[in-house]
Amino acid sequence: MLKYIKTFAVALFASATLWSCSDDEYQPDPVPTPGDTEAYLSVESVSHEKASADGEEITITVKSSRVPTAKIADTWVTRKSSDRTDDIATFVFSVAPNSGLERATTITFTSGKLTTDVSIAQEANSNVPDLPTLEDVSTSIEYAQALGLGWNLGNQFDSHSNGVSSETAWGNAAATQDLFIALAHAGFRSVRIPITWLGHIGEAPDYTIDAAWLDRIAEVVDYAENAGLRTIINIHHDGADSAYWLDIKNAATDAAKNAAVKAQLAAMWKQIAERFADKGQFLMFEAFNEIHDGKWGWGDNRNDGGKQYATLNEWNQTFVDAVRSAGGNNATRFLGIPGYCTNPSLTIDNLVLPDDTANDRLLVAVHFYDPTTFAIEAKYTEWGHTGTAGKKDTWGDENNVTDTFASLTGKFSGRGVYVGEFGATTRADDRAESFRLYYLEYVCRAAADKDIALFFWDNGSAATGKEAFGLFNHATGSYIGTKSQPAVETMVRGYYNDDPAYTLQTIYDNAPM
Repeated sequence: MLKYIKTFAVALFASATLWSCSDDEYQPDPVPTPGDTEAYLSVESVSHEKASADGEEITITVKSSRVPTAKIADTWVTRKSSDRTDDIATFVFSVAPNSGLERATTITFTSGKLTTDVSIAQEANSNVPDLPTLEDVSTSIEYAQALGLGWNLGNQFDSHSNGVSSETAWGNAAATQDLFIALAHAGFRSVRIPITWLGHIGEAPDYTIDAAWLDRIAEVVDYAENAGLRTIINIHHDGADSAYWLDIKNAATDAAKNAAVKAQLAAMWKQIAERFADKGQFLMFEAFNEIHDGKWGWGDNRNDGGKQYATLNEWNQTFVDAVRSAGGNNATRFLGIPGYCTNPSLTIDNLVLPDDTANDRLLVAVHFYDPTTFAIEAKYTEWGHTGTAGKKDTWGDENNVTDTFASLTGKFSGRGVYVGEFGATTRADDRAESFRLYYLEYVCRAAADKDIALFFWDNGSAATGKEAFGLFNHATGSYIGTKSQPAVETMVRGYYNDDPAYTLQTIYDNAPM
């Protein structure tokens, strides 16, 4: 059970309290009960203590001296009807189907100056099975299974402006505990928190990380832990296109530059690992993100005799050594090892996993947005074998998904694999959106079939089209628009539904026409 949910009483309860406002602030209800001499409010009955995952109605009767009102804390419960006879009011509430974990909310009844709360719980969706507890995990493949379907806190701590990273620099409000609880309720099992450290790093040789920045990262990691989510943190935009200190283009051809990069990488990861040394195995570290020379895998790496690939392998070794030296739970912490540009084919061909003093604690990290013209750029509106020629790209259909995942698990047999980023942008047109949902469902099912963990990239965008990946408001945890919840439910079904009649083939057979 989620630590945060434990703070709620999942059994239904009620307690009346007096408002603290003065008489002149209080506006009486329009229809007081005749003969009312003393204010009172109590919950008389509740039809049942917990709603089913399929959704149903709950009836609550309230006895009050004045006409009561009801305020519901969450949108998955709505008021269907209410009536009143004498001093007894009967409320009927509709509970929506639940696609995720067990959840709870509060209904606040108000009558005059009195309030009373009722807590309503709902069962978890049976198609979202419990994953192995981390106490049961002993291999990297089991850890990938435990990560399951995950979500990225994108354009948040990875955002930066003028060389300084900032949580809100790219338009998202500060993340809250409510967000992480909402993710768990929705059915996600893990969260990846990309972090750019630019502007918060001291000078050589110590490269001291700014305490306030690290404190805020630790606070958000606690949010994830409180929600029961497995968590990945990394070094994100400090490299990527060789624009900043993780400069693989120059490090590959300059031994002094490479030595400086490795010294900084070791110093930073040791500090990060020491800060989280007491955190349990729910927390995983990932070395860095999408390292390339600015050409997204089509640059000098293609003709430099393997220098950039060899340099990246050295950096991964530096990362592992630094974490292992940091003490505490870092001695056996699971670690994510990215390939070049996190491109699956370049990773398969060139990644050499580091030596490690811990046994089977390294997972291979890649990203998957194939084809980018559909998934990221929204240049094409359709995808897959039923897509219309000219409205879809000429490559990247279903076979590409299954072939890629099979190649990854084949090359790294016996090793956990996760897709740290994937997704497809929200579409304005209903037909285009149906192909987006088909893509998400197919990719999720194909990954689950191979025990590959999968993390959706959510940048908080409320737009449609190119790079519009927003699902959740990062401050409130509420869904963005009307298309986010169906997308999440589609991914949860695709990844977790274990009905024998539900297969990759049945998804394929039901593609949009």
